[in-house]
Amino acid sequence: MKWSFTIAHIVGIEIKIHATFFLILLLGAVQWGGPNGFSGAFFGILLMALLFFCVVLHELGHSLVAQHFGLPVSEIILLPIGGVSKLEKNPQKPLHELLLAIAGPLVNVIIAAVLVATAGASGTLSSLNAKGLVSGQPLSPSSSVLLGWLLAANISLALFNLVPAFPMDGGRALRAILWMFVGFTRATQISSAFGQLLAFAFGLYAVMSGHFLLALIALFIYLGAGQEWTEERARTVLTTFKVGDAYNKHALTLGPSDRVSEVVHILLTSYQPDFAVMQGSSLIGVVTRDDVLKALATETEDVYVTGIMRREVPQFQASTHLDEVRRAMVEGGIRVAAVYEGEKYLGLISQDDINEAVLIATFMKEQERRRLAQSQAG
Repeated sequence: MKWSFTIAHIVGIEIKIHATFFLILLLGAVQWGGPNGFSGAFFGILLMALLFFCVVLHELGHSLVAQHFGLPVSEIILLPIGGVSKLEKNPQKPLHELLLAIAGPLVNVIIAAVLVATAGASGTLSSLNAKGLVSGQPLSPSSSVLLGWLLAANISLALFNLVPAFPMDGGRALRAILWMFVGFTRATQISSAFGQLLAFAFGLYAVMSGHFLLALIALFIYLGAGQEWTEERARTVLTTFKVGDAYNKHALTLGPSDRVSEVVHILLTSYQPDFAVMQGSSLIGVVTRDDVLKALATETEDVYVTGIMRREVPQFQASTHLDEVRRAMVEGGIRVAAVYEGEKYLGLISQDDINEAVLIATFMKEQERRRLAQSQAG
């Protein structure tokens, strides 16, 4: 993810912080520094840092379970809204997804239990309710406030993540349970729809009660649930296709002697946005519409396409499943890639080509479903 940088490596997983994460530290400093001065600002930063340390432990809970089941985890990214673990592939069994989903909230429950035990050992357990933000009164920095605040935060994290709606852990746990009875695709459809229904209810309540933050969270859940179903629908239809089925077999190509003006003419008279630059039968680069527009804005002469082409072009074999390529292109931020059969160059494939393949495959599948339903009814 852009604007992220690595701060640590734990069990082979990169721990990254997004640049916007520091906004939450600033928020803590402002909230606690107002009534308590510099010491309060430092206390607020400490609270937020400890909270996100708990978030890292939450994500490591997911990640360690994933690694146990042979699911590689490349990184954990800390954002102002929480943490995100990046799995290289999804669980293949419902029990694995269920255990993976509940591992994170379980870590927060364990942290909460440790905090209660710590408060009991230090003799501050009885003061946690008074100073643990329950009263809503202005508080001064202290060890009991720190323990109470972190206890409440971890309980909230556990409960919030168990909401049965994507992309929350509870939504994935719900899908895992449904998966055991109705299959993965149907389970995703049901749990996504239920997640959107819950998000709509949360959003309606938030608007009526004036809770702006809750409204944002509801929107986040609604969009996440919809995206999960969209991803599964795309995966379902694309697993039956290979890259060799989807690349543009009739695309125009360019040569090293072609100039930008010639590409502009093609762009104005066709719908093709990407062009392979060929040296004989070998691919030497790719020119995209964006490359041409940039050249028109910055170059004063009609330059050769070799001066603006992208020489490093990701490659996929024609036999690779289209869903695998789609995920690799999305995760890598790849706009266009080259398709090969062994050492032989075949053509280019873009994210637009894959999106078109999803639409066509979905339409064909729906038509087949309707024909089957009509034949059964007849």
